[in-house]
Amino acid sequence: MAKPRILLIEDNVDNRDMVRFVLERAGYEILVGQTGSQAVALARQERPDLILMDLSLPEKDGWTAASEIKADPALSAIPLVALTAHTLPGDRKRAMAAGFDGYVSKPIDLPSLLKTLAAFLPPRPESG
Repeated sequence: MAKPRILLIEDNVDNRDMVRFVLERAGYEILVGQTGSQAVALARQERPDLILMDLSLPEKDGWTAASEIKADPALSAIPLVALTAHTLPGDRKRAMAAGFDGYVSKPIDLPSLLKTLAAFLPPRPESG
């Protein structure tokens, strides 16, 4: 069975590398991008199983990219999870209104991140 594919959109190289490393170790295939424009283009091209996206991105912010992805009938079923330092009371509500299905705040709690992603992905077969 193929590994679930996650599109990770994060412009901060340290965060991107750390999350990518953790998710690859957890058994996911990771595709990466750095801008909101890349998020939309890669979602259309690659059709990942899930998109994990920062909100503060160059070119096009995560809220705008999420709205575009969810407005495309071919992409609207792909789960979107926000990965963000925007943690004010209204930020989660704004992210969900833009089309995000889940929300993970920074600094990243890795066990919580993995649990959140697993809730949106089909179960992986046990290795061994």
